[in-house]
Amino acid sequence: MALYAVVDPRTGETVREYPTITDSELQDAIARAHATHAEWIKTTTVAQRAEMVRRVGELHDEQSQRLGEIIVREMGKPISEAVGEVSFCKDIYDFYADNAERLLADEPIDLLGGEGSAVVRRSSYGVLLGIMPWNYPYYQVARFAAPNLVIGNTILLKHAPQCPESAAAMAEIFHEAGVPEGAYINIYATNDQIRDVIADPRVRGVSLTGSERAGAAVAETAGRYLKKVVLELGGSDPFIVLGSDDLDATVAAAAEARLGNAGQACNAGKRFIVVDELYDEFLAKFTAAMTAAQPGDPSSPDTTIGPLSSALATERLADQVKRALAQGARLVTGGEHDGNFFSPTVLTDIPAGAEARYEEFFGPVAQVYRVASEAEAVALANDTPYGLGSYVMTNDGEQALRVADQLDTGMVFINAVGAEGAELPFGGVKRSGFGRELGRFGADEFVNKKMIRVGG
Repeated sequence: MALYAVVDPRTGETVREYPTITDSELQDAIARAHATHAEWIKTTTVAQRAEMVRRVGELHDEQSQRLGEIIVREMGKPISEAVGEVSFCKDIYDFYADNAERLLADEPIDLLGGEGSAVVRRSSYGVLLGIMPWNYPYYQVARFAAPNLVIGNTILLKHAPQCPESAAAMAEIFHEAGVPEGAYINIYATNDQIRDVIADPRVRGVSLTGSERAGAAVAETAGRYLKKVVLELGGSDPFIVLGSDDLDATVAAAAEARLGNAGQACNAGKRFIVVDELYDEFLAKFTAAMTAAQPGDPSSPDTTIGPLSSALATERLADQVKRALAQGARLVTGGEHDGNFFSPTVLTDIPAGAEARYEEFFGPVAQVYRVASEAEAVALANDTPYGLGSYVMTNDGEQALRVADQLDTGMVFINAVGAEGAELPFGGVKRSGFGRELGRFGADEFVNKKMIRVGG
């Protein structure tokens, strides 16, 4: 089978294969992106590029059903979630279109001494490489492409091998919106070819969203060639329950945090840390909510959980559950799969030192822990190699902020699930990567902050 192929996770059927780019075609793509950058920044204004990006968002909206159906085939996302992902993309494109000139405006500096003036002027880097994952095929591209196109950078986009159809659809949309063909180029490249792209002196930076292993490989190559890199990697986000005036609502939020996209989200709630006085009731209600949410046909508008994205993803998750149980965890519910349809699963009593405490479970598997105090909850939440997002559920506002300050993560959501927004920075610390996407910070990664000092 070809490297780039649509394999329907419902059936395992290979729907369509796509040819890998040749080395000569790849060299041509880099050359075109480099030449386009030099011309594009001379012939367009920020406002003009912003309007192109706005049109990209409009075309996503107009084609949302078609785009949603594509990723149902590619990675099994339920159609309602798939269309919702496309809708969120429009918000992102609109945000950068609306705010482009403000985000890229000159920033005066107050001089400490001497006459004259100084300013920081933001300008483009050049050619960027984006390496995208399969779990949010449109959203991940939007948060990389939107700010960088308004900046004036040009893009080589390598999508996940199982998402070639959505990759092609997006390239068509960008070009239809007026983005030059050399400013956004879709490349079906191998990992070896990607190493050569990063090494090329015409390529100025790399953004990767994906696995810890992929991030380490890309960062190693980028470091060797002194390239700026942004990494958004895995997460094992804690969902801390310290108090609640409505435990049913808290449980519903917990289930939503774990089951969105069949649990295949980097910033999904994965470790549920519950204070002792709420633990038994929370576990009973949470187990019932997880058990009630059974996977179904992702093409049906009534389905809330589809299959896992691939046979490999299913094998990995099943092996993790098996190892967790072998090392002393207790299976409360689930743990089974029919093909790639994995039943929602709850694990408890995971002993200290077990591998499961330190791994990311990419699927509908929840770990539930009992703690005796706020301090113990924070310690357990931070006892992970990851540091992407976190959730704090409490009816004590002072406690919420106190705990948020102590969490070693890039993001904290207090009494909220699904509260991400185009204006809110996204990223993590530790082995969850570095750099930020979205909001004003997403437009400040691949930009030359040039200081211009004028004497008196």
